[in-house]
Amino acid sequence: RQRLADQAWERAWLAHFRPLSFGDGRLWICPGDQQPADPDPAAVQVRLDPGLAFGTGTHPTTALCLDWLACHPPTGQRVLDVGCGSGILAVVAARLGATRIRAIDHDPQALLATAANARLNGLAEDAIDTALALDEADTGFDLVLANILANVLIDLAPRLATTPRPGGRLILSGILPEQAAGVRSADEAQGLVFE
Repeated sequence: RQRLADQAWERAWLAHFRPLSFGDGRLWICPGDQQPADPDPAAVQVRLDPGLAFGTGTHPTTALCLDWLACHPPTGQRVLDVGCGSGILAVVAARLGATRIRAIDHDPQALLATAANARLNGLAEDAIDTALALDEADTGFDLVLANILANVLIDLAPRLATTPRPGGRLILSGILPEQAAGVRSADEAQGLVFE
């Protein structure tokens, strides 16, 4: 055993957080003021300080969403991020050209982190609208991102099914392989079609 000095443990792990590349180098997530070693000049760099919220790009399901966004930039699209955590997906969507972004999380700390990360990336104060819950007006989005736990995705299936516009996309993540069939079944029951 070893006695460790007290410190801000929620921040200590950031010493090991390094720039991460997504979408074959099209997108970089960079902690604080760190720079990628040799980025493509055309790559989008997003600054991130997760604070106490979830989402740095290191989790496999977040990485899948970031790769997808980098390969399918939501230029000119309306984007909804359900379970936004640090705001990583919402901020990336904004930096990749989305025109209207709404970020939802039941944790007030997540909404603070999302707003802080939007500012860190030079986004306008109103670039990302945040809320603690989905409301009836949350419909008609071109792209809906929901990177949350499978049981929550199943519970929210009736509501999530109403958020994209006809022909819009709903990206579901946060699912273990053995949970995929249950999530798919819940969403197909709402009339959603999987690609």
